[in-house]
Amino acid sequence: MTEKDLQQPGLAIAAHGRRGILEDSAGRPRSYVVRSRQLRVVCGDRLSWQPGQSDEVTVVGIDNRRNALRRLDTGRHHTEILAANLSLLAVVCARLPAPDWFVLDRYLCAAADMGATPLIVVNKSETGLPATEELENYQRIGYPVLQVSALAGTGLKALAEQFSGQTGILVGQSGVGKTSLINRLVPGTEADTASLSRSTDEGKHTTTASVMHRLPGGGRLIDAPGVRDFLPVIDAQDAVQGGFPEISAAALNCRFTNCRHLREPQCAVKTAMEAGEISPRRYESYRRMLRQTQASASG
Repeated sequence: MTEKDLQQPGLAIAAHGRRGILEDSAGRPRSYVVRSRQLRVVCGDRLSWQPGQSDEVTVVGIDNRRNALRRLDTGRHHTEILAANLSLLAVVCARLPAPDWFVLDRYLCAAADMGATPLIVVNKSETGLPATEELENYQRIGYPVLQVSALAGTGLKALAEQFSGQTGILVGQSGVGKTSLINRLVPGTEADTASLSRSTDEGKHTTTASVMHRLPGGGRLIDAPGVRDFLPVIDAQDAVQGGFPEISAAALNCRFTNCRHLREPQCAVKTAMEAGEISPRRYESYRRMLRQTQASASG
Protein backbone atom coordinates (compact mmCIF):
# COMPACT_ATOMS: atom_id res chain seq x y z
CA MET A 1 0.00 0.00 0.00
CA THR A 2 1.41 3.38 -1.03
CA GLU A 3 1.34 6.60 1.00
CA LYS A 4 -1.30 7.95 -1.36
CA ASP A 5 -3.55 4.98 -0.59
CA LEU A 6 -3.51 6.02 3.08
CA GLN A 7 -4.67 9.57 2.34
CA GLN A 8 -8.21 10.55 3.21
CA PRO A 9 -10.29 13.69 2.49
CA GLY A 10 -11.13 16.26 5.13
CA LEU A 11 -12.44 19.78 5.66
CA ALA A 12 -10.55 22.37 7.73
CA ILE A 13 -12.93 23.64 10.45
CA ALA A 14 -10.36 25.28 12.74
CA ALA A 15 -6.97 26.63 11.81
CA HIS A 16 -4.14 28.30 13.66
CA GLY A 17 -0.59 28.07 12.42
CA ARG A 18 0.43 24.49 11.73
CA ARG A 19 -2.31 22.96 13.85
CA GLY A 20 -6.06 22.83 13.77
CA ILE A 21 -9.09 20.59 13.45
CA LEU A 22 -10.47 18.92 10.35
CA GLU A 23 -13.74 17.15 9.75
CA ASP A 24 -13.33 13.72 8.19
CA SER A 25 -15.66 12.16 5.63
CA ALA A 26 -17.84 10.78 8.44
CA GLY A 27 -18.25 14.25 9.97
CA ARG A 28 -15.97 13.52 12.94
CA PRO A 29 -13.55 16.22 14.16
CA ARG A 30 -9.86 15.28 14.23
CA SER A 31 -6.92 17.28 15.47
CA TYR A 32 -4.27 17.73 12.81
CA VAL A 33 -0.76 18.96 12.30
CA VAL A 34 0.53 20.13 8.92
CA ARG A 35 3.42 18.09 7.59
CA SER A 36 5.14 20.89 5.68
CA ARG A 37 5.53 24.51 6.70
CA GLN A 38 4.84 25.38 3.07
CA LEU A 39 1.23 24.29 3.51
CA ARG A 40 -0.87 27.17 4.85
CA VAL A 41 -4.25 25.77 5.88
CA VAL A 42 -7.23 28.10 6.35
CA CYS A 43 -10.84 27.41 7.28
CA GLY A 44 -12.79 26.05 4.36
CA ASP A 45 -9.84 24.22 2.81
CA ARG A 46 -10.40 20.74 1.43
CA LEU A 47 -7.54 18.63 2.72
CA SER A 48 -5.75 15.34 2.24
CA TRP A 49 -4.62 13.70 5.46
CA GLN A 50 -3.28 10.44 6.76
CA PRO A 51 -3.23 8.82 10.20
CA GLY A 52 -0.36 9.64 12.51
CA GLN A 53 1.28 7.71 15.34
CA SER A 54 -1.12 9.31 17.85
CA ASP A 55 -4.72 10.53 17.66
CA GLU A 56 -3.42 13.58 15.80
CA VAL A 57 -3.54 13.16 12.02
CA THR A 58 -1.17 14.67 9.49
CA VAL A 59 -2.29 17.01 6.70
CA VAL A 60 -0.26 16.27 3.59
CA GLY A 61 -2.04 18.35 0.96
CA ILE A 62 -4.57 21.09 0.18
CA ASP A 63 -6.98 20.61 -2.72
CA ASN A 64 -7.30 23.35 -5.33
CA ARG A 65 -9.32 26.22 -3.86
CA ARG A 66 -12.47 27.30 -5.69
CA ASN A 67 -11.80 30.78 -4.32
CA ALA A 68 -10.00 32.54 -1.48
CA LEU A 69 -10.70 35.66 0.57
CA ARG A 70 -7.45 37.59 0.77
CA ARG A 71 -6.18 40.67 2.56
CA LEU A 72 -2.98 42.64 2.18
CA ASP A 73 -0.54 41.94 4.98
CA THR A 74 0.86 45.47 5.17
CA GLY A 75 3.62 44.50 7.54
CA ARG A 76 5.04 41.92 5.16
CA HIS A 77 3.89 43.43 1.84
CA HIS A 78 2.17 40.29 0.59
CA THR A 79 -1.33 38.90 0.55
CA GLU A 80 -2.71 36.60 3.23
CA ILE A 81 -5.52 34.11 2.68
CA LEU A 82 -8.16 34.29 5.41
CA ALA A 83 -10.71 31.71 4.27
CA ALA A 84 -11.32 29.46 1.28
CA ASN A 85 -14.13 27.95 -0.77
CA LEU A 86 -16.75 30.51 0.25
CA SER A 87 -20.17 30.63 -1.37
CA LEU A 88 -21.59 33.59 0.59
CA LEU A 89 -20.03 36.92 1.57
CA ALA A 90 -22.24 38.88 3.97
CA VAL A 91 -21.16 42.52 4.37
CA VAL A 92 -22.33 44.06 7.64
CA CYS A 93 -22.96 47.78 8.13
CA ALA A 94 -24.87 49.90 10.65
CA ARG A 95 -25.94 53.48 11.26
CA LEU A 96 -23.12 53.75 13.81
CA PRO A 97 -20.27 53.63 13.11
CA ALA A 98 -21.15 55.58 9.98
CA PRO A 99 -20.75 53.36 6.91
CA ASP A 100 -17.83 53.82 4.59
CA TRP A 101 -19.70 53.01 1.38
CA PHE A 102 -16.45 52.80 -0.58
CA VAL A 103 -15.27 50.03 1.74
CA LEU A 104 -18.61 48.25 1.35
CA ASP A 105 -18.23 48.47 -2.44
CA ARG A 106 -14.82 46.83 -2.16
CA TYR A 107 -16.28 43.89 -0.24
CA LEU A 108 -19.01 43.50 -2.87
CA CYS A 109 -16.36 43.61 -5.57
CA ALA A 110 -14.43 40.87 -3.77
CA ALA A 111 -17.58 38.72 -3.64
CA ALA A 112 -18.05 39.06 -7.40
CA ASP A 113 -14.38 38.27 -8.04
CA MET A 114 -14.68 35.12 -5.91
CA GLY A 115 -17.94 34.00 -7.48
CA ALA A 116 -19.61 34.19 -4.06
CA THR A 117 -23.16 35.39 -3.41
CA PRO A 118 -23.14 38.92 -1.92
CA LEU A 119 -25.45 39.99 0.92
CA ILE A 120 -25.71 43.38 2.62
CA VAL A 121 -26.67 43.06 6.29
CA VAL A 122 -27.79 46.20 8.13
CA ASN A 123 -27.25 45.51 11.84
CA LYS A 124 -28.41 47.61 14.82
CA SER A 125 -31.64 48.35 12.95
CA GLU A 126 -33.22 49.32 16.27
CA THR A 127 -31.12 52.51 16.16
CA GLY A 128 -32.25 53.50 12.65
CA LEU A 129 -30.92 52.90 9.16
CA PRO A 130 -27.81 54.42 7.56
CA ALA A 131 -28.27 56.58 4.43
CA THR A 132 -31.40 54.91 3.10
CA GLU A 133 -30.79 56.36 -0.38
CA GLU A 134 -27.58 54.32 -0.59
CA LEU A 135 -29.37 51.16 0.56
CA GLU A 136 -32.17 51.76 -1.93
CA ASN A 137 -29.61 52.18 -4.69
CA TYR A 138 -27.97 48.86 -3.81
CA GLN A 139 -31.36 47.19 -3.99
CA ARG A 140 -32.08 48.77 -7.38
CA ILE A 141 -28.79 47.38 -8.66
CA GLY A 142 -29.84 43.94 -7.48
CA TYR A 143 -28.03 43.44 -4.16
CA PRO A 144 -30.13 41.85 -1.40
CA VAL A 145 -30.33 44.04 1.73
CA LEU A 146 -31.37 42.49 5.05
CA GLN A 147 -32.17 44.50 8.19
CA VAL A 148 -31.31 42.77 11.47
CA SER A 149 -30.61 43.50 15.11
CA ALA A 150 -28.27 41.32 17.16
CA LEU A 151 -29.49 43.18 20.27
CA ALA A 152 -33.24 42.86 19.70
CA GLY A 153 -33.03 39.56 17.82
CA THR A 154 -35.01 40.80 14.83
CA GLY A 155 -34.16 39.51 11.37
CA LEU A 156 -31.88 36.77 12.69
CA LYS A 157 -34.06 33.95 11.35
CA ALA A 158 -33.98 35.48 7.88
CA LEU A 159 -30.21 35.93 8.14
CA ALA A 160 -29.73 32.29 9.19
CA GLU A 161 -31.83 31.21 6.21
CA GLN A 162 -29.43 33.05 3.88
CA PHE A 163 -26.66 30.74 5.15
CA SER A 164 -28.65 27.55 4.59
CA GLY A 165 -26.63 25.26 2.33
CA GLN A 166 -23.83 27.85 2.14
CA THR A 167 -20.35 28.33 3.51
CA GLY A 168 -20.28 31.98 4.43
CA ILE A 169 -18.49 34.68 6.35
CA LEU A 170 -19.40 38.03 7.90
CA VAL A 171 -17.20 40.97 6.93
CA GLY A 172 -17.42 44.72 7.47
CA GLN A 173 -16.08 47.70 9.35
CA SER A 174 -15.03 47.42 12.97
CA GLY A 175 -17.84 48.10 15.44
CA VAL A 176 -20.80 47.09 13.27
CA GLY A 177 -21.56 44.03 15.43
CA LYS A 178 -20.19 41.07 13.49
CA THR A 179 -19.19 39.19 16.65
CA SER A 180 -22.58 39.84 18.26
CA LEU A 181 -24.32 38.47 15.17
CA ILE A 182 -22.14 35.34 15.19
CA ASN A 183 -22.92 34.77 18.88
CA ARG A 184 -26.65 35.03 18.15
CA LEU A 185 -26.53 32.82 15.06
CA VAL A 186 -24.45 30.10 16.73
CA PRO A 187 -25.34 29.58 20.41
CA GLY A 188 -22.26 28.73 22.45
CA THR A 189 -19.88 30.14 19.85
CA GLU A 190 -17.39 31.48 22.38
CA ALA A 191 -17.19 28.18 24.26
CA ASP A 192 -16.84 26.23 21.03
CA THR A 193 -14.05 28.48 19.82
CA ALA A 194 -12.15 28.14 23.08
CA SER A 195 -12.59 24.35 23.03
CA LEU A 196 -11.37 24.08 19.45
CA SER A 197 -8.39 26.28 20.20
CA ARG A 198 -7.41 24.23 23.24
CA SER A 199 -7.55 21.04 21.21
CA THR A 200 -4.91 22.48 18.88
CA ASP A 201 -2.61 23.18 21.84
CA GLU A 202 -2.91 26.85 21.03
CA GLY A 203 -5.14 27.84 23.93
CA LYS A 204 -3.34 31.10 24.58
CA HIS A 205 -4.24 32.19 21.06
CA THR A 206 -7.99 31.66 21.25
CA THR A 207 -8.63 35.10 19.75
CA THR A 208 -6.61 34.36 16.64
CA ALA A 209 -7.79 30.86 15.75
CA SER A 210 -10.19 30.77 12.78
CA VAL A 211 -13.18 28.49 13.33
CA MET A 212 -15.97 27.19 11.10
CA HIS A 213 -19.31 26.79 12.88
CA ARG A 214 -22.29 24.70 11.84
CA LEU A 215 -25.50 26.71 11.95
CA PRO A 216 -28.48 25.04 13.66
CA GLY A 217 -30.60 25.41 10.51
CA GLY A 218 -27.90 24.21 8.13
CA GLY A 219 -24.98 25.93 6.50
CA ARG A 220 -21.59 26.93 7.85
CA LEU A 221 -20.26 30.22 9.17
CA ILE A 222 -16.54 30.99 9.37
CA ASP A 223 -15.34 33.23 12.19
CA ALA A 224 -11.88 34.48 11.26
CA PRO A 225 -10.62 37.33 13.48
CA GLY A 226 -8.49 38.59 10.62
CA VAL A 227 -11.60 39.65 8.72
CA ARG A 228 -12.99 41.81 11.48
CA ASP A 229 -11.49 44.97 10.00
CA PHE A 230 -9.63 44.68 6.70
CA LEU A 231 -9.76 45.47 3.00
CA PRO A 232 -9.93 42.53 0.59
CA VAL A 233 -7.41 42.29 -2.23
CA ILE A 234 -8.66 43.24 -5.71
CA ASP A 235 -5.71 42.84 -8.07
CA ALA A 236 -7.20 42.75 -11.58
CA GLN A 237 -8.80 45.60 -13.52
CA ASP A 238 -11.41 43.25 -15.02
CA ALA A 239 -12.38 42.23 -11.49
CA VAL A 240 -13.09 45.86 -10.61
CA GLN A 241 -15.62 46.33 -13.40
CA GLY A 242 -17.11 42.92 -12.63
CA GLY A 243 -17.81 44.16 -9.10
CA PHE A 244 -20.07 46.94 -10.40
CA PRO A 245 -22.96 45.24 -12.25
CA GLU A 246 -24.58 48.52 -13.28
CA ILE A 247 -21.30 49.66 -14.87
CA SER A 248 -20.79 46.29 -16.58
CA ALA A 249 -24.28 46.53 -18.08
CA ALA A 250 -23.78 50.08 -19.38
CA ALA A 251 -20.31 49.23 -20.71
CA LEU A 252 -21.85 47.02 -23.39
CA ASN A 253 -22.78 50.23 -25.23
CA CYS A 254 -19.37 51.91 -25.02
CA ARG A 255 -17.67 52.79 -28.31
CA PHE A 256 -14.48 50.93 -27.39
CA THR A 257 -14.55 47.38 -26.09
CA ASN A 258 -11.57 48.10 -23.82
CA CYS A 259 -13.09 51.31 -22.44
CA ARG A 260 -12.08 51.93 -18.83
CA HIS A 261 -14.79 54.59 -18.41
CA LEU A 262 -12.38 57.28 -17.31
CA ARG A 263 -11.52 59.68 -20.16
CA GLU A 264 -12.49 57.69 -23.25
CA PRO A 265 -14.89 59.35 -25.75
CA GLN A 266 -18.44 58.07 -26.28
CA CYS A 267 -18.38 56.20 -22.99
CA ALA A 268 -21.83 54.81 -22.23
CA VAL A 269 -20.99 54.47 -18.52
CA LYS A 270 -20.26 58.19 -18.11
CA THR A 271 -23.37 59.02 -20.15
CA ALA A 272 -25.49 56.81 -17.87
CA MET A 273 -23.96 58.41 -14.78
CA GLU A 274 -24.67 61.93 -16.08
CA ALA A 275 -28.25 60.87 -16.83
CA GLY A 276 -28.71 59.67 -13.24
CA GLU A 277 -28.89 55.99 -14.19
CA ILE A 278 -25.65 55.21 -12.33
CA SER A 279 -24.92 56.64 -8.88
CA PRO A 280 -22.12 59.26 -9.06
CA ARG A 281 -20.82 57.94 -5.74
CA ARG A 282 -20.68 54.38 -7.06
CA TYR A 283 -18.94 55.65 -10.19
CA GLU A 284 -16.38 57.44 -8.03
CA SER A 285 -15.95 54.22 -6.04
CA TYR A 286 -15.23 52.39 -9.30
CA ARG A 287 -12.67 55.04 -10.29
CA ARG A 288 -10.90 54.84 -6.93
CA MET A 289 -10.73 51.06 -6.99
CA LEU A 290 -9.47 50.99 -10.57
CA ARG A 291 -6.71 53.47 -9.78
CA GLN A 292 -5.68 51.52 -6.68
CA THR A 293 -5.49 48.35 -8.75
CA GLN A 294 -3.42 50.08 -11.42
CA ALA A 295 -1.08 51.52 -8.79
CA SER A 296 -0.59 48.10 -7.20
CA ALA A 297 0.13 46.52 -10.58
CA SER A 298 2.73 49.17 -11.47
CA GLY A 299 4.30 48.99 -8.04
